[in-house]
Amino acid sequence: MTDHPKTPMLDRVTFPSDLRALSDRDLHQLAGELRAETISAVSVTGGHLGAGLGVVELTVALHAVFSAPRDKIIWDVGHQCYPHKILTGRRDRIRTLRSEGGLSGFTKRSESAFDPFGAAHSSTSISAALGFTMAAELGGDAGDAVAVIGDGSMSAGMAFEAMNNAGHLGRRMFVVLNDNEMSIAPPVGALSTYLSRLYAEAPMQDLKAAAKGFVSLLPEPLQEGAKRAKDMLKGMAVGGTLFESLGFSYVGPIDGHDLDQLLPVLRTLHARATGPVLLHVLTKKGKGYAPAEAATDRGHARAKFNVLTGEQVKAPSNAPSYTATFARALIAEAEADPRIVAVTAAMPDGTGLDKFAARFPARSFDVGIAEQHAVTFAAGLAAGGMKPFCAIYSTFLQRGYDQVVHDVAIQRLPVRFAIDRAGLVGADGATHAGAFDVAFLANLPGMVVMAAADEAELVHMVATAAAHNDGPIAFRYPRGEGVGVEMPARGVPLEIGKGRIIAQGAKVALLSFGTRLSEVQKAAEALGARGITPTIADARFAKPLDAAMILALARGHEALITIEEGAVGGFGSHVAQLLADEGVFDRGLKFRSMVLPDIFIDQASPERMYEVAGMDAAHIEAKVLQLLGVAVMGKRA
Repeated sequence: MTDHPKTPMLDRVTFPSDLRALSDRDLHQLAGELRAETISAVSVTGGHLGAGLGVVELTVALHAVFSAPRDKIIWDVGHQCYPHKILTGRRDRIRTLRSEGGLSGFTKRSESAFDPFGAAHSSTSISAALGFTMAAELGGDAGDAVAVIGDGSMSAGMAFEAMNNAGHLGRRMFVVLNDNEMSIAPPVGALSTYLSRLYAEAPMQDLKAAAKGFVSLLPEPLQEGAKRAKDMLKGMAVGGTLFESLGFSYVGPIDGHDLDQLLPVLRTLHARATGPVLLHVLTKKGKGYAPAEAATDRGHARAKFNVLTGEQVKAPSNAPSYTATFARALIAEAEADPRIVAVTAAMPDGTGLDKFAARFPARSFDVGIAEQHAVTFAAGLAAGGMKPFCAIYSTFLQRGYDQVVHDVAIQRLPVRFAIDRAGLVGADGATHAGAFDVAFLANLPGMVVMAAADEAELVHMVATAAAHNDGPIAFRYPRGEGVGVEMPARGVPLEIGKGRIIAQGAKVALLSFGTRLSEVQKAAEALGARGITPTIADARFAKPLDAAMILALARGHEALITIEEGAVGGFGSHVAQLLADEGVFDRGLKFRSMVLPDIFIDQASPERMYEVAGMDAAHIEAKVLQLLGVAVMGKRA
């Protein structure tokens, strides 16, 4: 008699409601299959692997106990949501992750009812969960709210603002603290030390709950252990003291990979909780996939890879990345100036400051996921006589804008902002696009704003920032590789507010700000085939503008077009203001500003995103022809 192979458990699950028909033994099998499916999918698409592998069992347990979408499960950041997507009707599309027309790499309300709140930045989940909780009480959507937040995200003040408010309101809601001791980089600071002490001193039980009798709510097997732990430590005030002081009933820490612990605890809390509860679970990022577990970042972000070996498949490039170029240039400046220090907010690898930290550990500061603190900390360093470089992605710098205004700009402190991931970033989509920094920085009095046209220009801008001591200065550069230009041995400071002419032409001038310059040059080549030779200029500075160069371009040409990788209100708007103030438009100048469109552009390749935005070489060429009134009778041969 032949044994028939078991039907894969994952094939029996289309939506979370299907989990509630499974036995606990079935759920164990499902978790194993879900982990394998996640690894397989990300090997094809690339993406955030380690975080999802760390919450496979937690995802199964939450969906087995709670009733989504009626109950709102809110994943902080969203890096870890791939297993959740597989269990919520999107398994058939999971291999479209982060691609054009496919699934987002983060939670997204427009994608599924099972994503009640979109997230791609950290530390928002508890605030959102409290909002859902109070909405339900006031007649809005019913159901419980569950926030799943990592220990790294708990370092942001917003999480504690939300917990303080939730504890004050005292309504039933759930916060699951997913403690894997690693956000994108190893979490830093006192909170991480506190969490580490919790499970070092009191594994698997909540001592305060035992002291208060809350242990009676725990499943039978955990009750005796909790009592033993209480006796062993003789009432010492550890455990969930911090969280309980904020008004939460603290339960944990428990093993987040053990369904035999997760399921009964979650079921008990679901049945008995009356106020806010924090469940502390211990997980391992990259769990169950050896190459991820062995990696320093536990497989946080991966290109497509070979499942058997974990080897990533990356396109070869002869040009250095902008991030690596920045790191090398900053190290070179710091070699010559001991006052140069570097600050990042939990992104040392992403910003290249891991290399700086290896060379200058005492002059490098990773402050955790705390952009507001990072900016003001850098301001304090500057006020204290140092030369801080604050390296933050454009999309994350948005979180520290009040500090940029109040603590840096008003005080004219020479903080140097190194703005990585400027422009459209590809697979991470709209949430990570660096679209707004030029507009929100260039309107600040005394702020200098630069954009590198290529990797060599970036080296010069690092040197410029290092030499600049008269107020704050910012320079922006994109994700990815440079264009392959010859690199200087070391940067030479640029004259503040001075651009450069790249090519002299006639009739139309193309004024580029940032790395669209290479596309401008391609467009100029195509226009040359039509007998049109544009002047090409690299602005370098959005503030202060090179007024002399811009006015000369405007007065010496029939038409002027600005091109930038940012939203309206940035470089082109400042140029238009200058031209209006100088009365240039009164003399008949034809002016157009090419900016990112007034939409959020979903994930695709960067090239495709700029095509959608109308900012590639073909669209620049078409804009010139339209402005000059040149009829296009057909495609060129």
